[in-house]
Amino acid sequence: GANLQCGGKRAGDKGFFIEPTVFTDVQDDMRIAQEEIFGPVMQIMKFKDVDELIERANKTIYGLAASVFTKNIDKAMTVAHGVRAGTVWVNCYDVLHSQVPFGGFKQSGNGRELGEYGLQQYSEVKTITIQIPEKNS
Repeated sequence: GANLQCGGKRAGDKGFFIEPTVFTDVQDDMRIAQEEIFGPVMQIMKFKDVDELIERANKTIYGLAASVFTKNIDKAMTVAHGVRAGTVWVNCYDVLHSQVPFGGFKQSGNGRELGEYGLQQYSEVKTITIQIPEKNS
């Protein structure tokens, strides 16, 4: 199985918080690799090349967000375009702006929050067509 490298213990005595946690030797079929974990948990997985990375990343049923750390902008763009995720950060993580839409692909969301796309959920477009009789003058 996966190996816990650090963290994993409860943080504080209130709520359900854990320390930042890192696992290594994670395999694609493991639950930790297949599910979205909303907490400070990192799973480290090795890959041979960018094509393999993209293929493996897209095998999950989720696609909320992804993050790529690299000095090579071409690789970053290849991954960003290839990964089926609603948001892809390059050399950063969890950077949100109110003007930029946020939401996931696949089973990670329906619709978008924030930005112009987020406002569409609160709008309802209506068309009214009226035929006005011509005046006989």
